[in-house]
Amino acid sequence: MVPGTSPGVIQMGGRRPGTYVLLETALPQRPACAIGVILLDVESGRPWFRMRRNFESIAAAEDAEVLEAVEAHIRQCFTESGAENFLGSLEDSLSNALRVSERQTIAVDSFSRALDRLYREHVEDTAVERYTTHLPLVSLRAAAGGLGEEMAADVEEWIPAPEGMRLSPDLFIAHVEGRSMEPRIPDGSLNLFRLHPAGSRQGKILLIERFGVLDETARYTVKRYTSRKVYTSGGDPGEEEWRHAQVRLEPLNPEFEAWDVDPEGFAVVAEWLRTIE
Repeated sequence: MVPGTSPGVIQMGGRRPGTYVLLETALPQRPACAIGVILLDVESGRPWFRMRRNFESIAAAEDAEVLEAVEAHIRQCFTESGAENFLGSLEDSLSNALRVSERQTIAVDSFSRALDRLYREHVEDTAVERYTTHLPLVSLRAAAGGLGEEMAADVEEWIPAPEGMRLSPDLFIAHVEGRSMEPRIPDGSLNLFRLHPAGSRQGKILLIERFGVLDETARYTVKRYTSRKVYTSGGDPGEEEWRHAQVRLEPLNPEFEAWDVDPEGFAVVAEWLRTIE
């Protein structure tokens, strides 16, 4: 499974409720326009916020300087007041020059993905730079409880990468479902993986592939990998060879049991690096 640009796309439906507003400006003698998006996770209250950085094309120099300071102020207020309280204050107090739109509800599968989509739709259609600003979201859903449904592993969409990370073509993003790797990997979370991990696999959290019925399909699971090796004498004197006598796939959640698996029926696809959201 290599994240490529396959024409096949498997759409994923929203799982969590969200609400969003557009941050808008209506400056004198200029048309009103959206300059940012505030997206709230209804269940947790966590805010997702993105605002444009360049205001030269939509505002005079003195107004652009003021607008450039708005983002830092909003983020500070999110921290001090909470997102819901601060958003309410924005709705009650902003003037015509700076205002927010009416709230809209949205079903969200990934908040970072939804924020990027809303921003490109309502604020500015920024370019997707593959492996520079964005990483591929692979359509497989790796099961953290058991083996997931058999499906093709296609690139569904390119989504913003974690900030400050150096990107490369061996990185990709995928969902993980199930509770067996909690609390480290939450059920339904987006996770970052690196293809073909180098070095020892012992103790690492890995994306494991079991080959499917069709060539283009496979079943996936995420588990901590441990193995026991047996050394045997090689063909030449003084040489030793080794083989995996046992491979064990271990959950992190003690409510779930580990698996002993046949090494011939599985392949290590990628190493888990971190949860994105």
